[in-house]
Amino acid sequence: MQPKGERAADRAYLMLRQEIITGELPGGAHLAEADLAAQYGLSRTPIRESLRRLQSEGLVEVEPHRGARVVDWSSFDIEGIYDLRALIEAFVARRAAVRVTDAQLAELEELCDRMESLTVDGSFADAKVMSDFAQLNELFHGGIAGAAGADYVVPARNMLVVLPVILQALHSYATVDIERSNRHHRELLSAFRSREAEWAASVMKSHVLASKKRLMEAIRDNSQKSGSVTELPSPKASADSVSA
Repeated sequence: MQPKGERAADRAYLMLRQEIITGELPGGAHLAEADLAAQYGLSRTPIRESLRRLQSEGLVEVEPHRGARVVDWSSFDIEGIYDLRALIEAFVARRAAVRVTDAQLAELEELCDRMESLTVDGSFADAKVMSDFAQLNELFHGGIAGAAGADYVVPARNMLVVLPVILQALHSYATVDIERSNRHHRELLSAFRSREAEWAASVMKSHVLASKKRLMEAIRDNSQKSGSVTELPSPKASADSVSA
């Protein structure tokens, strides 16, 4: 029996979102409701609802008389997106440092433990490990945003943090980048425990800008190979790298 109502819509949303952020559905891909409904074994109603939800997150755009498609961020100002994200995430971390509860800190620490355990032996080259790490990383940053309690920042933050260009950066990291990312996460926890708002903001800004630097290097490498000006690294084509 197929899931109904909200469960079906949630299922469609999660499956579609995963295919977008992993690059299975590339930028510009057409999203036909009928085709997606058949692929996922659902009716068109939950598919339509999931597309609206993804549109609100900036992952999908809907054009009159043309339907829905995956947003193509390759033509956007990637450096500008990262610079703005660094400011917003630093603001969120600054607020979280003085508002985070002990229970929230414990949850964040558990996420750090799980991310480190996934990558301790260098096994992040595995596609399943990459996907799991990306999900944990997203939960970690989302947990910080939740601790900040700045609901008015959420729409802007979602647009910048869950963009395919941000999440595809997870697939351009080498061992040293993963280790740095994990260290940043731990230092953020130290700043939160000390209730040091400026320390937390500084670490978060460095964390995001380090990810920006790595992604821009990957883009330049891909551009030199392909001759294009701005080509995002393909998650599928990157078997020896990961995350942020």
